[in-house]
Amino acid sequence: MTENWVAIALIFLGLFLIGGVVSFIRMGIRLFAVVLGLGAVLAIVAGVLRW
Repeated sequence: MTENWVAIALIFLGLFLIGGVVSFIRMGIRLFAVVLGLGAVLAIVAGVLRW
């Protein structure tokens, strides 16, 4: 287990945002799904790079 809790938090934030993307796609709001998707990718990449 890593001592870097910020990296773990960023990865979980990215996964949470992916859930939001799925929800927005189901509601038919594709613009917000794209914005959340970009945020999710940024959060996961930041978490992996900080690890």
